[in-house]
Amino acid sequence: MKTRTITTTVLLAASLAACGGQARAPEPPAAPAASLYDRLGKKDAIALVVKDFVEQRVAKDARINDFFAHADLPGLEMKLIEQICEATGGPCKYTGLYRDMKTAHAGLAIKDADFTAVVEDLTASLQKFQIGAAEQQELLAALGKMHDDIVTAK
Repeated sequence: MKTRTITTTVLLAASLAACGGQARAPEPPAAPAASLYDRLGKKDAIALVVKDFVEQRVAKDARINDFFAHADLPGLEMKLIEQICEATGGPCKYTGLYRDMKTAHAGLAIKDADFTAVVEDLTASLQKFQIGAAEQQELLAALGKMHDDIVTAK
């Protein structure tokens, strides 16, 4: 028992000596990583990207604009802003007209090529607003989870 006490005392003294004789304060916890929503620039920045995406890309993209020919584009923009805001950790709640993406896209016969065109248009808008590559990939991955609910034609 006496040997154990001496060993503990020696180890403690050596530890204090290594620290310059002073006890060190515990390291503060690391700040939580910023959400993708924050890194995208929050709702106002998301709204700018979505406006460009819908009005300048999708609506003018001959590969896919037929899908949106009769759509309420301002309403679509609002829903996309909500959806992206929520999907990236923001405070928004998606209030889409349908319960899920599968219902919203049922019967539209959307193909992989159509989905790819939308991704390319979104990527162009993200690049226009100089969204970082990591944030682009993270956003596209989050939205890519909806692929199987949107693509209904093979």
